[in-house]
Amino acid sequence: MSLLMPKATAVWLVENTALSFEQIAEFCGMHPLEIQGIADGEVAIGIVGLDPIANNQLTRAEIERCEKDRDAKLEMLAADLPSPIQRTRGARYTPVSKRQDRPAAIAWLLRHHAELTDAQIGRLVGTTKPTIQKIRDRTHFDMANIKPTNPVVLGLCSQDALDEAIGRAARAAERARKEQERAARRAAKAAAASDAAAKGAGASEA
Repeated sequence: MSLLMPKATAVWLVENTALSFEQIAEFCGMHPLEIQGIADGEVAIGIVGLDPIANNQLTRAEIERCEKDRDAKLEMLAADLPSPIQRTRGARYTPVSKRQDRPAAIAWLLRHHAELTDAQIGRLVGTTKPTIQKIRDRTHFDMANIKPTNPVVLGLCSQDALDEAIGRAARAAERARKEQERAARRAAKAAAASDAAAKGAGASEA
């Protein structure tokens, strides 16, 4: 039996489990770097995660078994009935009862973790970049009533997912800082070489 909508399933597994990139890649028939790209918000942008449990392709027990053993491989269920098709475009689905909490969660993330990208915030709380921007520039229609609240407290994401996103953002910031330092050193070296060449030319003319 082939996996239904592998990329959408990979999105769901990245967002909702502690499985390794390699385990998800193996199950979905993808490369681990593609799975990392999904986690970083660079791959499968706009694809809604497809729950393999709801579609009878995995069990929660099977996921938990593999979460405990990183060497284990996910085993797909053999289903007798065809799995339903789920739409694949738009923001991650958030229950209606939770949607009113998203602005508060976005405001909290922008205040306390400015290092997170819009894509990371969108994945954590199931929102869109335009909504994030409206809250960032305070043009949201309900801005006066938005009280920044931790998305974990609101039940919009898990603490593990939040910690992972923060860790990824911190590593990206560190890489950017080191690249800036290298660029500054290269520029200083080039300037020194230019000055030395100019002085050498001046000495020759004298």
